[in-house]
Amino acid sequence: MSFIHDDFLLSTPLARRLFHEVAESQPIIDYHSHLPPSDVAADRRFGNLFDIWLAGDHYKWRAMRSNGEAEKYCTGDAPPYEKFLALARTIPNCLRNPLYHWCHIELKRYFGIDELLTPESAPRIWEQANARLADPDRGARAILTDFKVEVVCTTDDPADPLAHHETIAAANIGTKILPTFRPDNLLKIDQTVFFNSYVEKLAATADTDVATFRGLLGALEKRHDAFHAIGGRLSDHGLPQATCHFCTETEAARIYDKARLGQQVTPEEQQQFATFIMVHSGRLDAQKGWVKQLHLGPLRNNSTRLFKSLGPDTGFDSIGDLPQAHALSRYLDALDMDGSLPRTIIYNINPADNYVMGTMIGNFNDGSAAGKVQFGSGWWFLDQKEGMEWQINALSNLGLLSHWVGMLTDSRSFMSFPRHEYFRRIFCNLLARDVAAGEIPDDFEMLRTLVQRVCYGNARNFFGFYA
Repeated sequence: MSFIHDDFLLSTPLARRLFHEVAESQPIIDYHSHLPPSDVAADRRFGNLFDIWLAGDHYKWRAMRSNGEAEKYCTGDAPPYEKFLALARTIPNCLRNPLYHWCHIELKRYFGIDELLTPESAPRIWEQANARLADPDRGARAILTDFKVEVVCTTDDPADPLAHHETIAAANIGTKILPTFRPDNLLKIDQTVFFNSYVEKLAATADTDVATFRGLLGALEKRHDAFHAIGGRLSDHGLPQATCHFCTETEAARIYDKARLGQQVTPEEQQQFATFIMVHSGRLDAQKGWVKQLHLGPLRNNSTRLFKSLGPDTGFDSIGDLPQAHALSRYLDALDMDGSLPRTIIYNINPADNYVMGTMIGNFNDGSAAGKVQFGSGWWFLDQKEGMEWQINALSNLGLLSHWVGMLTDSRSFMSFPRHEYFRRIFCNLLARDVAAGEIPDDFEMLRTLVQRVCYGNARNFFGFYA
């Protein structure tokens, strides 16, 4: 039997039935990803397995470094095939690491490859995968169709002119590729040189004078309108913690003027300015009926030496342990008090905070919409079997699993859509285990409804993509 067989991760007859009869056929709504819209706009063809599978994948880089592979095989200038061979040397050492599952399920689903990846099989796998990539259905757009991807939400800066999204919209490819509004760069007012350069870029894209703080807010609002016009229905923020250093618009304007003059902004002023922008953007989301996403808790760029030589997003981030409850509560409450709390999804990277997040969402679910505030799926280091089960268990114990919007890829790779299959297998298996333990009813139709909703239906109804 091949490793990735039909009943992979499905340990009971009920688990197998739930997956094969219900979950397996559901379309994909990937409502948070980092796929480059430029690749879809150009209908990119991938020249070899490295291009589609290894380039930019910091999960693999971390494992390869742990296996003693030199940096030239990760972010360096080694030839693509040599980088692939370095991965092949690494994967046999990844037993019990989710990479072992991910890599083999991806090889199976994209290329029909059943072999385990080893140094011995690597040459055959390289040739077979590259031959498959030459087929018509392995271009960027055809991959989306092949995996029944209905929606992909990319992650976009307000200063992005959205030209690639316009190209995609005009092509009418069948999959909705929608931008997500992520104004994180506007919070970096303490990095004066960067901030001023960024503000000028935002001003140019919005065609708006930003000499005053009111002008900056106008530029932000104009870009928010542009995202909405092309179909965007989500915002996103990646933060160590939520922000709750509230200030008036007058005070935020004073801090803005200070930065624009090139003067140093203090840490307290940065927090005040960031909080004002976060509250303002929350109100914009609420006005348009958007969903706000908060990704909380990472400790980034831990190795100063490697950050300086390789830059961000190269595999040197980890779980942070900052306290989350107070600041998150105050931020959500500030929006809630004036009726401006949008539908919100909160993701945490630290499993120690699972019960904090699971209880926090209940504080702001006010009956206006089912699941208005959600505890997001296992994120980053937690989007593996154990992390997913922890998140599902916390949500189930503290909230309503039946209204949850389910899984996403959070990925930059077109090879990541089987993450939805991986999640669906784990979810069906978890429910079947509960039935076997007598903890939930052995009622297939009830379970069918739950599986369909969590794997697809809730996301379709929650985000407003089809309105």
